[in-house]
Amino acid sequence: MLDDKHKVQYKRGMANVLPLSKRVQILNMLVEGSSMRSISRVCDVSINTVSKLLVDAGEACLDMHDELVRGVKSKRVECDEIWSFIHTKAKNKAKSKNPDSAETGDVWTWTAIDADSKLMISYLAGQRSAKSGEAFMRDLAGRVTERVQLTTDGFGVYAGAVEKAFGGAVDYAMLMKIYANVPAPGETRYSPLECVGTKTEICCGNPDKAHVSTSYVERANLTIRMGNRRFTRLTNAHSKKYANHLYALALFFMHYNFVRVHKALRMSPAMAAGVSDMLWTMEDIIARMDAVAPKPGPRGPYKKRVV
Repeated sequence: MLDDKHKVQYKRGMANVLPLSKRVQILNMLVEGSSMRSISRVCDVSINTVSKLLVDAGEACLDMHDELVRGVKSKRVECDEIWSFIHTKAKNKAKSKNPDSAETGDVWTWTAIDADSKLMISYLAGQRSAKSGEAFMRDLAGRVTERVQLTTDGFGVYAGAVEKAFGGAVDYAMLMKIYANVPAPGETRYSPLECVGTKTEICCGNPDKAHVSTSYVERANLTIRMGNRRFTRLTNAHSKKYANHLYALALFFMHYNFVRVHKALRMSPAMAAGVSDMLWTMEDIIARMDAVAPKPGPRGPYKKRVV
């Protein structure tokens, strides 16, 4: 039993738990391209509240993806990487406050999508290195159950990573794009190079050349950049911590796979891939999140800060 003093403290602690509708609103805004500061203003909550909810949801979504996206009966998988940065870009890291930090600078999100169901099977946020590529491919190989046709771009790390993860049990091809700097009138400062052709290289097995493509995964990367504020270019909404970057990705991919209805499929990618028999809601994610979260205890006594 709590005495009267602790009953008051306990009620105060429970009062700090946001209503379900407010948490749903915040999480929906996080996966629809809103920054944390704008969510704080629109929802009339503290920025710390938004940050804490992201951490709780992100941790739960990491576990849910690892548990649920297993045994995927995929036939064609496409892989790619999408660039972002944490705290500062790699070119400016030497001038930052923590130039030796391993968690700042450029970060690449490796993604693997099922070409038929559009399910995001695997993802990894790390460096564009052989170590990250091997970890990514091992995770992908552990989630599919059948021999797949795999397509990547021409990044040299993929060949060794695919060999170590799949051995010879994969039909693997690289699609290498040829770029050229084609002059265009007007502003060209932020214009990317133009793709003027492609080259296909068969690396393993017997892939069907008609399905050697990275179009779906590149379109999924655009969805990531449009729906996750941390990937928006030329803003100050980039991630400041690696952990929060990963949590934002975990929430986004959980929503993309299980909650969001794909317009062409008219169902969620998880339903199309057979890993879920129902369309989830954000309330379902919160329910799973609350089921594993520690229960709030009584609030401790206020301690005056000594300066």
